[in-house]
Amino acid sequence: MFGRLLPRETSFFDFFEQHAALTVEGSKEFLSLATTGANVGAKAKRIKEIEHEADVITHRCVEALHKTFITPIERGDVYRLISKMDDIMDFVEAASERMALYEITVMTDEVRDLADVLVRACEQLHEALRAMRNMKNADPILRACLDVNRLENEGDSLLRAAVARLFREDKDPVNIIKWKEIYENLENATDRCEDVANIIEGVVLEHA
Repeated sequence: MFGRLLPRETSFFDFFEQHAALTVEGSKEFLSLATTGANVGAKAKRIKEIEHEADVITHRCVEALHKTFITPIERGDVYRLISKMDDIMDFVEAASERMALYEITVMTDEVRDLADVLVRACEQLHEALRAMRNMKNADPILRACLDVNRLENEGDSLLRAAVARLFREDKDPVNIIKWKEIYENLENATDRCEDVANIIEGVVLEHA
């Protein structure tokens, strides 16, 4: 009976990797939406489906955490990691939902640039989480986390420039509100990527 309380140590890493893979998929779907402006409703629906799949993994991870006696990393770190990861897809889904709701089909350079930064940040997180199975080899994990931090700074700069251009060039206040909300959702997603990277970095430095 006691043995059932001892999970495979890789089970939580499985949850992390599966969730990260969905985040990459969802961010790429949004980049496709932001690049072409075609089939916005269908793409937003697909992103919603991916977000739901990510939610399911989050719930399974938290449920496993409650039932598990021994975890490969601190319990609080498991919870913080999966929760912050889930936030990423929530913001991506919120941005795509706004696109569909506002019936936006003509895209801006800024939304494409922000989406591209987000995709790259999600890809680096995926790499870091895969590498966490061998935390004794910390260098590739820490490099990926550093890249995420750099990309978050890039996203911050893009957001400031995007909002400044909106207020400078767009005279329609409703349009300004729409795009500002979308831009901020994308930057919030990238912010959460940095939060995840910071948690990973802390965990790895404890175990390396």
